[in-house]
Amino acid sequence: MNTTLFAAATPATRMHVVWDWNGTVKDDLDDHVSALNATLPALGGEAVDRETYRTKHTVPIPNFYARLLSRTITEQEWISSDNAFLAYLRAQPVRVREGAIELMNALREAGHTQSLLSLCPHDTLVREVEEAGIGHFFQRIDGRTGPSGGTKAAPLAAHLEALGLADQAHRVLLVGDAIDDAEAAHANGALAVLHTGGLHHPTKLAAAGHPLTDTLTDAVVLGLRLAASRRAHPACV
Repeated sequence: MNTTLFAAATPATRMHVVWDWNGTVKDDLDDHVSALNATLPALGGEAVDRETYRTKHTVPIPNFYARLLSRTITEQEWISSDNAFLAYLRAQPVRVREGAIELMNALREAGHTQSLLSLCPHDTLVREVEEAGIGHFFQRIDGRTGPSGGTKAAPLAAHLEALGLADQAHRVLLVGDAIDDAEAAHANGALAVLHTGGLHHPTKLAAAGHPLTDTLTDAVVLGLRLAASRRAHPACV
């Protein structure tokens, strides 16, 4: 990738990019499908393919299981299934999405800052980032420390607070693959652009109406363009 893809940032144009992990920086759709299929038989479910996974995937994850099983799972079923799912994923090698490292380097070279926020367990996230060798790109790395099955809005608020950006959300761009990513960004006053290569079906993402691209590079380019437009035409208050 051409590291001059982005113009040099100035204090007025410098952005902070918050990256999602699973399905975005980490290229793990096939791992997720296999992990899910390893848990479904114990719940009386049948194996699913990539298309079904992406079409029905939603957050919070217990709602995803409800869609697949046509019933609500119990708390104990959720705990057991989530543990088995995460154990399967931990055993898989970490694959960073093609072009992501070059993109993050281009952003850094242009003067933008970056961080990583995920709903996967924090210790797992830190280990996987270390394995991938990309931790140096991020000012902060935050995974889930509490119960699983939630949404990203509150974790994003805490993430921005820790970064000192809670009152500067107008210069934050979240790049992810889920409608929940976009809703979390909007709830915190940040921008979001989604990409179609992750865990969620492109048709479903398009129907939600959030900015959407096919690649991470295009997502960042669009996000920076939207930020520039917002600076030029601030909303009336």
